[in-house]
Amino acid sequence: MTIWDERKVDCHHHVIDPVRFSYAHDTAYRPAGQEVAPVELLLQLFDIFAVRYGLLVGTNSGYGTDSRIILDAIRRSAGRLKGIAVVANDIGIEALAELKAQGIVGVAFNPSAWGLAAYRDARPLVAKLVELDLLLQIQTERDQLIELMGLLGPTKVGLLIDHCARPVAGLGLDQPGFQLALALGRSGQAWVKLSGYAKFAETLYPHADAEPYVAALVEAFGLDRCLWGSDWPYLKADYHVDYAMMLKLVQAWFPDAADRARLWWNTPCRLFGFEAGSP
Repeated sequence: MTIWDERKVDCHHHVIDPVRFSYAHDTAYRPAGQEVAPVELLLQLFDIFAVRYGLLVGTNSGYGTDSRIILDAIRRSAGRLKGIAVVANDIGIEALAELKAQGIVGVAFNPSAWGLAAYRDARPLVAKLVELDLLLQIQTERDQLIELMGLLGPTKVGLLIDHCARPVAGLGLDQPGFQLALALGRSGQAWVKLSGYAKFAETLYPHADAEPYVAALVEAFGLDRCLWGSDWPYLKADYHVDYAMMLKLVQAWFPDAADRARLWWNTPCRLFGFEAGSP
């Protein structure tokens, strides 16, 4: 069996379809060209690379808190997709429960895009996530994680740390924000997505300067709390990013097939409740 045949769950990707779902009128960015990625194309890509299931992430680009496109994709996926939604901080618990009933497993906070001030009133929302057993996905960069965790206060919410916590690759492993990410991993409260290398690496593929951060995260979290995501279709990428090359990079960093199975299959199936069998 080659890596192309190994079962996978892609834990970070998007759908973009302005034909069926028009962009929000006040969106700051309108994806176009190769960024346009309807659900049909996503599922064809999955079939090519033996990706059985996926965690679909709502985008700030184009859609913001409009979750119609991801809910539609989940419905049309025949059980292959679940989702992370972008919601308003003041969303009611009934609306959150309805999202959960439609396949949403968590909510995304993105200070890397909107700044930390956008989440200064988010504690009540986090409490609702705990009550409903929903995850909180957080995308921070540099040392933003420190202030964000201060804003959230003590909480039992399960955390999904996005894109390796987006350190500055040239500053080394001792960066305070990255060290906090490692501590959260050791605490058992968090999972981390080994994804988004192009968002923080200072070298092109194969992103040699990202590898020490990935290794440190695996050591702190353990593979039972590490997930992999492609970040397809690579919104706002500064250069070409290729799905197959991302898979080959996993093979280079995790040469043991058993380790890849934990990363690509066992851990995400357990966390997100995907069936163990083929969809």
